[in-house]
Amino acid sequence: QVQLVQSGGGSVQSGGSLRLSCVVFGYSSSTYCMGWFRQAPGKEREGVSTIGTYTGTRHADSVKGRFTISRDSAANTLYLQMNSLKPEDTAMYYCAASFKYGHCSGFWSEDEFDYWGQGTQVTVSS
Repeated sequence: QVQLVQSGGGSVQSGGSLRLSCVVFGYSSSTYCMGWFRQAPGKEREGVSTIGTYTGTRHADSVKGRFTISRDSAANTLYLQMNSLKPEDTAMYYCAASFKYGHCSGFWSEDEFDYWGQGTQVTVSS
């Protein structure tokens, strides 16, 4: 059974940094599309960053230049390094994964992903 277990997050002041981690248990593959989504109170969940075997990394315009997604294949772990955080980055963050194809569509569709982490809260104060 595949499980995604998240860690990291917390509270930070504006301009600060945090790193989120997402460990994949129960499956290992070199073919993947993995990503980070977030949901702020009262808003829909939105895509933040994705990484795919054949499509590389993508970031939403709102986080480009500030966030970096990466994956450690040996540790089977996905990361999201978040720098220059802003209050509008405050949200619950979720990691997601699919191991069917090595392509991420770029449409930030939740339907593209089969497995989800439990979520971790990020709070940025001004």
